[in-house]
Amino acid sequence: MKLFSTVGVMVAVMMFITTTVFAQEKGKIGYVDLSRLFDEYYKTKEQDKILEAEHKEYEQESKTRIERIREQQGKLALLAADKKNAVEQEIVTMKNDLLEFDRQQKTSLTKKRNEKIREILLEIEKIVSDYAEQNGYAMIFNDRVLIYGEPTQNLTENVLKNLNAKKPEK
Repeated sequence: MKLFSTVGVMVAVMMFITTTVFAQEKGKIGYVDLSRLFDEYYKTKEQDKILEAEHKEYEQESKTRIERIREQQGKLALLAADKKNAVEQEIVTMKNDLLEFDRQQKTSLTKKRNEKIREILLEIEKIVSDYAEQNGYAMIFNDRVLIYGEPTQNLTENVLKNLNAKKPEK
């Protein structure tokens, strides 16, 4: 029993020494708030505006199509029986077209959004890697995997400055 506890203590001490030596030999360790970097990156804000404009266009087109369907439905009551069937068929076709338009637009917008998110996250990763190399960091973690991080090791502000330093002037 004493052997197990002695071995356990020795393993714990060795892990502590190894971690300490690694941190001292290889460089510093830090972390960033990835959510904040993403949200406050100027390219994220620009892409949000672009996607919002595209979404507004989609909504406007959708409203226009819905209004046309309502107009046709309003005409039904005024039409003679022989013409109602043709207008009803037209309404069904318009509704199906609207559903397909909605599906395509939502798929397209989601795909564009996901592509832009991926591009932005790759850019952030590159900037963080460059920052780590330039400033002698052995590791920089995402704060989501940390249980605790010393506030002095939080590099978010510095990395955010680097991210937004390339923002073109308007």
